[in-house]
Amino acid sequence: MTEVLLDKLYSLGLIRDKQSLEACVELPTSSFCRRRLPVVLVRMKFCETLDNAITYIKQGEIRIGPDLVTNPALHVTREMEDHITWAEGSKMRRHIKEFSNQADDFELLGN
Repeated sequence: MTEVLLDKLYSLGLIRDKQSLEACVELPTSSFCRRRLPVVLVRMKFCETLDNAITYIKQGEIRIGPDLVTNPALHVTREMEDHITWAEGSKMRRHIKEFSNQADDFELLGN
């Protein structure tokens, strides 16, 4: 039972390691807040501020894997964190590709 709890909390990103049950006892509420999508976006340098991150999320500019995300209160697990990207039709994605000279003419047409 202890291992299951530690595995679950670790996969949710709430504790740093699965060593002991003491990490569960001392679990602060701020660890839940740090795993919300806007905070993760700022930490991963997608946005400069939380307000920008919330705006991008509500406008549908962010996706996690194949799913478009519009809920800023989403809890991001460790697995989900690796799959955060800009949405396909996003202006930010086009701007980044143009800046890094990776833009394809076909994609610039909006297809």
